[in-house]
Amino acid sequence: MARLALWIFCPRVRIEGAELMAARGTLLIVANHPDSFLDAVILGAYYPRKLHFLARGDVFRKPLYGFLLRSIGMIPIHRAREGREHLHLNEGTFQESVEVLRRGDGLLIFIEGICLLTHEIQPFKKGATRILESAQAAGIQPMVHVVGLGYSDFRAFGKVIHVAIESFSEQAVFDHARHRLDFNAAVREQMVRLVRVPDEVVVLRKGLFYYLNLPFFRLVSDYVWSRTAGTVFYDSVLFGVLLFTYPIYLVVLSVLFHGLFGIPMAVTMLALPVGFRLTNMRVVKK
Repeated sequence: MARLALWIFCPRVRIEGAELMAARGTLLIVANHPDSFLDAVILGAYYPRKLHFLARGDVFRKPLYGFLLRSIGMIPIHRAREGREHLHLNEGTFQESVEVLRRGDGLLIFIEGICLLTHEIQPFKKGATRILESAQAAGIQPMVHVVGLGYSDFRAFGKVIHVAIESFSEQAVFDHARHRLDFNAAVREQMVRLVRVPDEVVVLRKGLFYYLNLPFFRLVSDYVWSRTAGTVFYDSVLFGVLLFTYPIYLVVLSVLFHGLFGIPMAVTMLALPVGFRLTNMRVVKK
């Protein structure tokens, strides 16, 4: 479902090193974090296995949100700026992360620990090295993938995304405190090389399907902007809201067109998204 939505929201996702995504066994993915939760959606949609993610802990504090986020594999990690009184909970986070690796599953961590809507790599946090160190102490040696994500735009509907994946260039060993710094330095060098901002943009053509979808999109985008203005969450929240509400709009419009014009509902539900994607979205060079 997420891949189908991304096909519309992100008309071109270019993946370099896609063959590594098929790797089986214990896997730790370290990635940059340019575009909030959308980064996790993209990697989770295209890796052909369930991934567990470390995500900022404050969004888990409401019980419903916490339940929903955990149900899709997210694990809360708490940062000092969100309240130092919660930092002690990270011990459980790291233990849970090691258990994910012990089961042979995949774990994704955004090693910068912060999203600023930029492709400039920020200073790394300690989470990745702490998880790897704890895993090795438990006799677990995961594969490590380094990922660089690049977006043509952080706010526009319709974007080109470049994803570059490589195996970590060295064997990660942690038997000395200096090795944490060595690991972060090596990952940073590799990640800086992998992050590439696409030189293409998506142009929207104002045809029939554009105008049929416009009222719904305007309503949703204005609402999301009112709730996220001044934060880094607009892009990812917009994607999430569209993912779950656009099917409802399709059903309503299909019922309306069936009643007025006798058009089969299945035709309208298929034509609106596919027609918009194929006739109203064009990828061009900047």
